[in-house]
Amino acid sequence: MVQFSKYQGLGNDFILIEGRGKVLPTRVIQPDSDWIRLICDRHYGIGADGLIVVNNPQDQGNVNMRIYNSDGTEAEMCGNGIRCLVKFLIDNDDNIYNQEYRIETLAGLKIAYVEKNKKIKVDMGKPIFIPEHIPTKFTIGGSGLPEGLISIHGQELKTVSVGMGNPHAIIKVKDLKEIPFKMWGRLVETNSFFPAGTNVHFLELIDPDTIKILVWERGAGATLACGTGACASAVSSIMMGLTNNKVRVILPGGNLDIYWPGSNESVLMTGEASLVYKGTIEA
Repeated sequence: MVQFSKYQGLGNDFILIEGRGKVLPTRVIQPDSDWIRLICDRHYGIGADGLIVVNNPQDQGNVNMRIYNSDGTEAEMCGNGIRCLVKFLIDNDDNIYNQEYRIETLAGLKIAYVEKNKKIKVDMGKPIFIPEHIPTKFTIGGSGLPEGLISIHGQELKTVSVGMGNPHAIIKVKDLKEIPFKMWGRLVETNSFFPAGTNVHFLELIDPDTIKILVWERGAGATLACGTGACASAVSSIMMGLTNNKVRVILPGGNLDIYWPGSNESVLMTGEASLVYKGTIEA
């Protein structure tokens, strides 16, 4: 039996398994995709958008984070997942607030801080606009973003792309309630413009300080929130001149505050995370 904790950040939920100082089954150390799909299934398993395995650091971090989507594929990193991991460390390591946390991910070292109001701020790193580094086959457009047209059933969707250590496609729409969200999300995720697949976000402008998005995550489908997606969407709205550099992002699961000072600067994401429950599961 393996102990787990389930955490959520704005409804984006994750199974966390402690691997530091423990001998874990091989299927957890080198996760079996069938097992990941089973435990993330909301009818036959625990139910989650993904699995996070907490490991000993390999370099300059406090911990190493491996994160897997609910379809069994491994992701580079996840903003909501990092916030959940930091809350896990606070709850289990007797850490104090206002401490710095250094998280190793496949997308590099990410730094997080817990503020006095107990919200968690994460330095998400610099956004990526070079198409082959995202990766995308789009070319740079007038806004400085990779952009292109994606045709779905005869309708062309103007799409921009931003990398946050993982790929994101952002599509501005007039009204989120009027789009076939799941169909578009699924088809854009696997479009040939994105060789590694992509996360997909549909963006509605509310005012110069606020945007609202719907999230279709690569490997997970429709979710209530996506931290890297909120960052990518905010950056794209700033680059396109739609918003100021401090943006409130409204997601189905709640709000995130994104601050991007501009070119050559990191994106800062602030939001909450909390424990749902703990338990054990066969592995």
